[in-house]
Amino acid sequence: MPTKRHGKVRKWLKSGEAKIISHAPFTIQLLFETGNETQPITLGVDSGYTYIGFSAVTEKEEVFGGELTLLPKMKERLKERASYRRTRRYRLRYRKPGFLKDTKPAKWLAPSIQHKLDSHVKFINRAKSILPVSKVVVEVANFDTQKIKKPDIEGKEYQEGEQKGFSDLREYILHRDQHKCQNPNCKDKDKENHKPILEVHHLGYWKKDRTNRPSNLITLCTRCHTSNNHQKSGFLYGWEPKLNTFRAATFMSMVRFRLVNQLHCEHTYGSLTKFKRRKLELEKSHHNDAFVIADGEHQPRCNPTQFIQKRKNNRSLEKFYDAQYIDSRDGKKKSGKELCSQRKKRSRENLPKSLRKCRAHKVSSGRRSIRKQRYSIQPQDIVEYQGKQYKAVGTQNHGSFLKMTNGVDKPIVKSMKKIKTIFHQKTLICT
Repeated sequence: MPTKRHGKVRKWLKSGEAKIISHAPFTIQLLFETGNETQPITLGVDSGYTYIGFSAVTEKEEVFGGELTLLPKMKERLKERASYRRTRRYRLRYRKPGFLKDTKPAKWLAPSIQHKLDSHVKFINRAKSILPVSKVVVEVANFDTQKIKKPDIEGKEYQEGEQKGFSDLREYILHRDQHKCQNPNCKDKDKENHKPILEVHHLGYWKKDRTNRPSNLITLCTRCHTSNNHQKSGFLYGWEPKLNTFRAATFMSMVRFRLVNQLHCEHTYGSLTKFKRRKLELEKSHHNDAFVIADGEHQPRCNPTQFIQKRKNNRSLEKFYDAQYIDSRDGKKKSGKELCSQRKKRSRENLPKSLRKCRAHKVSSGRRSIRKQRYSIQPQDIVEYQGKQYKAVGTQNHGSFLKMTNGVDKPIVKSMKKIKTIFHQKTLICT
């Protein structure tokens, strides 16, 4: 059970009667025989696509609670892994393709969805391993996403998605956007009898999201879809117009009862949670929702703990750094990508204005950086230097020095030989 006798805990650790099991949350294991006096704890979980709210409540108080931010962009990392595997296969002996004979099991889920389901189960089991949880209640979504779009849908129509009748994804996007440029400040819209050339733009390119799902695509004309507008100074960088998306609801519709059946727990619905939260006059948050789900009422609350899911391994072994030039127009240093020819097609008709002539002289050449070694200390690990604990930021000079911070002062850089590793962070990091 959680304790506030911190002096006693320090004595146990110093005398060797206890050892540290986890730093976040700080958990110790006693190395001597004790009794089994515990109080029943109800764990409420507000499951979701991006965030998980959790709250462990007893009859007297809330002992543990907060939010977990799940790891995003799983689909992009799977594509990156596939590209590495494809490159490796090309360099080895020929093998017949296996996808023609492979069959998926009956309860198969897409890897990105399976990862989020496993993350829910793993976090709940971790909470149960450090607390004597006697009851788990999970909130599940329970509404029909396709019925929201089409109220009179029934029967076979559930198998016909929004892209039915469009063999080409580009044609579907143009039809959805009514064959018009979606830039609200586009000047081509004001011209009469003018038919601009339309292109499909990836909204999430600036955060390395280049998936071809409809919610990530939008229609733009060639005058708006330019290289300059893709830079940090352009309007496309960070542009996120509102598009209808049901990704989170679809996720919960797919895995809600798999989660309940796998954990053998109870479940509730969002409408009940909303009613109880308003009755207690609590603000809308994942932590407060989980507190209500755990049958919390007027118990004293704990300070919320924020967790972030960390990527365990980085498969990007190679990085490319663009060449740098001085722009003759304003004398500023810019990358070769900014001062490019802006040509996208082989056709020489309607060529855009080339910016290559604006390159005055080269400041630095482009280069490829290939990682050849994995170092023992990774970012976010807990280390000790001169009797004080720090959090690792990253290695420098081929692993000879480590940059670290205590969260208050400026980061410092010290030799790896003088640093002692205290704790290797796992996939969940407490912020």
